[in-house]
Amino acid sequence: MKFKFEIKDLFKLPNILCYLRILMVPLFLHVYFTAETPHDYYLATLIVLASGITDFLDGQIARRCNMITDLGKVIDPVADKLMQLAMLVALMFRVPYMYLLVIYLVVKEVVSTVFAYISWRTVHRRLNGAKWYGKVCTALLYAVMLIMVAFPQLSDGYQKMLLLVCAGAMTLSFVMYLRIYITMFIDGRTGKNDKVIY
Repeated sequence: MKFKFEIKDLFKLPNILCYLRILMVPLFLHVYFTAETPHDYYLATLIVLASGITDFLDGQIARRCNMITDLGKVIDPVADKLMQLAMLVALMFRVPYMYLLVIYLVVKEVVSTVFAYISWRTVHRRLNGAKWYGKVCTALLYAVMLIMVAFPQLSDGYQKMLLLVCAGAMTLSFVMYLRIYITMFIDGRTGKNDKVIY
């Protein structure tokens, strides 16, 4: 299926909310890196929460008001990933071993993107939005990152436990998405044309 785009898609409310979420990324980084008091860290946390709320709203508006667009399907996950990466990179400077999680996330996203590209180019199949396990992973990642951003004084033990929770959720999501991409490829090669979007 072809990517469908019209100029009016740029101005649909769900997509505008996605733009706002992208703009929140540098704002969060500025507030976090210049934070000096607990209130500053709480403000950084509120920015991330606002990003999460607009993420929920743009999805609800798109579905309920029939404003789902191919552009939205692209920029929505991009906005998610940018905020996730911003939080992880910011925390990498304050939390031991966070760099391992950042590397893991980057590898996961690169491999998933390569698989998605191969599936589309070779057998003309693509995903129809985020799956439940991807949403669970995103929710857990946000929750853990929010805790770490809001409470930078957490003990090493708690920080390591939270990192393991993130790594576990990311692994589940990674494996499940790879399973779908492999299924797409096999279906395409064996001539099963009943599902072009998964």
